[in-house]
Amino acid sequence: MRKTVAISTETIVEAQSEQPVLKDTVLTRLAEVANVAQFVSFGPDLKQRYAKIRKYDVDHSFGSVGAAAAALLKSAGSVNVRSFEPNNAKSREFIYGLTTEQQVTSEVGRLASLGLFTIINETIDINDGGVSGVALGNLVEFAPGDTPRCVEKPGTVSLPEKIAFDLLEKVYGFPPDLSRYSTSERVEFSLHPIRRGVKHDHTIVWELEEVGGFETRAEIFWPNRFSRFIGDKAFGLLLADALGLPIPATKVFARSLPPFTFGKTTGSGETWIRTCPVEQDPGRYTTHRGWLDPFELLAREDPDGTKIASVLAQEGVNAEYSGSLIVEQEGEVKVEGVPGYGDDFMLGRTIGLLPKPVKESVFDLYREAAEQLGPVRLEWVHDGEKPWIVQLHKGATASLGNTIYPGEALVFHRFDVQEGIESLRELIRRVRNVDEGVIIVGEVGITSHLGDLLRKAKIPSRIEL
Repeated sequence: MRKTVAISTETIVEAQSEQPVLKDTVLTRLAEVANVAQFVSFGPDLKQRYAKIRKYDVDHSFGSVGAAAAALLKSAGSVNVRSFEPNNAKSREFIYGLTTEQQVTSEVGRLASLGLFTIINETIDINDGGVSGVALGNLVEFAPGDTPRCVEKPGTVSLPEKIAFDLLEKVYGFPPDLSRYSTSERVEFSLHPIRRGVKHDHTIVWELEEVGGFETRAEIFWPNRFSRFIGDKAFGLLLADALGLPIPATKVFARSLPPFTFGKTTGSGETWIRTCPVEQDPGRYTTHRGWLDPFELLAREDPDGTKIASVLAQEGVNAEYSGSLIVEQEGEVKVEGVPGYGDDFMLGRTIGLLPKPVKESVFDLYREAAEQLGPVRLEWVHDGEKPWIVQLHKGATASLGNTIYPGEALVFHRFDVQEGIESLRELIRRVRNVDEGVIIVGEVGITSHLGDLLRKAKIPSRIEL
């Protein structure tokens, strides 16, 4: 009995016959169980071998390379040509983005004259706002602006399957269509805002391989390529929402995607506008109570489009208390805050005492998050009944006691909190990488944005009351 070890676009050897299965045969088999990019293949003699084009019968005979190219171009607008040898697992020449029948006919004819087989397939743009990745076991890894081989590069997000599917459905309005495949199969896929492929769907499968059952575990971290794509703040809140944590109703106006929403209503009916940088940049960009035009805000605060990934329109919380929570260097959880809205606290202008029930409810919220993510840092708002998360970041801080960031320095500069966050930013620019530190003078929380800036810059620093 013959046994195929994988379904992919790479050459596969049959276990007993040792005869190679050609790439286009493998692709045809894959098309029987998955949505694949539309294609037509030809032999070196320019005879058609297989055809999978939407609205045509399977293996419809087009009669010529030109006719097949015309049908594909009408359906897809742009095509690629891949060439291969029958006895070589690696592809030969690959030509991307041809847009005329004449170009395709010429290239396929040239490659055939070299004795090569060819596959003409629709071009699927990796920069269309979608993601590509791999699903295996209970794990899904993906990144925007790349092929499924992104999993071989740094910065690819890794999530449990249920969380990944829920998160992607909130962003795109649909999850990857991968539920039909078993946990013992490795699936290379891509997800697209505009439907593509033979079956005209949002999910394209590029490779399917039976690898056997074994345990997989996601190591969740950010910043990653997807968090930078939608914005650090948006990713943290989106992940928290997928984990079932209390997040205010949020609409994300992203540069590269249509608006999407997540979270639960708080009942306030108010709107807060929060800028969402590519990576956390505490206190630099606008947070505004009330409506602002998100696109005007993007144009004003990030005209070159490189620093702010999105703007969040978030339903406000009826704030009885607000503050933040960090995990210090030795694992101690520290909660700080003030009555009412927390703007002054986070900018380092004030600090207050919190009632015990408020602190305990924030601790409970932390424990729920940490059980699934490990140590996290968060900003919270308490409405008198429960706390809501308005920012979430992964990991403990390097703070201990009144130490913001540990370390020795030849000189410590004293900085009065009344000077404000921009003055601290300027001081950080001066002392970074010159063996100098900072002493923050005044009543300010370690978890404030002043502390965030110093921790991020890794400048030895502490608070002195």
